[in-house]
Amino acid sequence: MEPFNFNELPEVVRQLFEKVERIEILMARLEPKEPDENEILNIEEAAGFLKISVGALYTKVSRQEIPYSKPGKRLYFNRIDLKEWIRLGKRKTLTEIRQDTDIQPYRNRMRPAIRRTY
Repeated sequence: MEPFNFNELPEVVRQLFEKVERIEILMARLEPKEPDENEILNIEEAAGFLKISVGALYTKVSRQEIPYSKPGKRLYFNRIDLKEWIRLGKRKTLTEIRQDTDIQPYRNRMRPAIRRTY
């Protein structure tokens, strides 16, 4: 920016405001939009969301392993339903299983001998 005198101050301030407005517009375009939680996805978007191929997603649909809607000929997926499907597929850790069942792990237990009678 070039040096300016006091008389040019209003014009310089105006130019600064214009530049700031342009920067704000550019920043708004660059910000990723947060996805709508209840968003409906097509097959390609759902595959991208799940990070699997479209073919693998078609396979899951044909095996009825994944929630989907099919009004007409097209497949649609609800983002919330896909998140819930992922959450329900979570495997429990051994610690979580033990806490759920209150079973103590086998420690230094000897298995009972099998007695055979002939």
